[in-house]
Amino acid sequence: AVEEMEPIHKLCKLLEASKFETRMEGVAILLDQCKTSPQFISTNIVQIFDHFVPRTGDTHKKVKQKALEVLAEMIGILKDGLNPVMIRLIEGVTNNLNSKDPGIYGAAVKALEESIAHLDKVSLMKELSNRRSHLSGQALLDVTERIAVLVEWVYPRKPEVIKRYTLPVLWSFLGNKALPVRSANVRPVVSKLAIALHKVMGSKLK
Repeated sequence: AVEEMEPIHKLCKLLEASKFETRMEGVAILLDQCKTSPQFISTNIVQIFDHFVPRTGDTHKKVKQKALEVLAEMIGILKDGLNPVMIRLIEGVTNNLNSKDPGIYGAAVKALEESIAHLDKVSLMKELSNRRSHLSGQALLDVTERIAVLVEWVYPRKPEVIKRYTLPVLWSFLGNKALPVRSANVRPVVSKLAIALHKVMGSKLK
């Protein structure tokens, strides 16, 4: 068991190294291990994410972008194996959706799209809806748009999740006169969410 954990310990050391080149190397090795030993990574995902998620907020732009790009690939490989770290994963992604760096922003959007494509949609709906109150600007718009996309899939399976988590997102837009985002950009996104909810709920939405 100790021998089995040795690669994890080495990986975690690389991810927390003082030199950014070494942290980059750790991120690249993590992706390689996901491809060659996905079950091993999934089994130890909580410990790995303790050291990996901080790289999505790294002080060095190259490390941050690389971590987000690798995260997007990991989501496609590990899928449900990431369920135990869903909250931290979504935090790492959404915290970068207001980045002015096009590379970092693009990588964060890609990771968000991969999440919708491969992760448990009910859990994802809950986490994205919960994150809404912590977001502003473009991040708030991006997340709300993805919530609207998830509505059609989640409602037939878990209508209570829509009522408890998603409706408050719509109400927060409709009832808040001082939104943390430019109003001109809000209207099409809120309309998209309202239309998605009305499509599945009909008159119940009233």
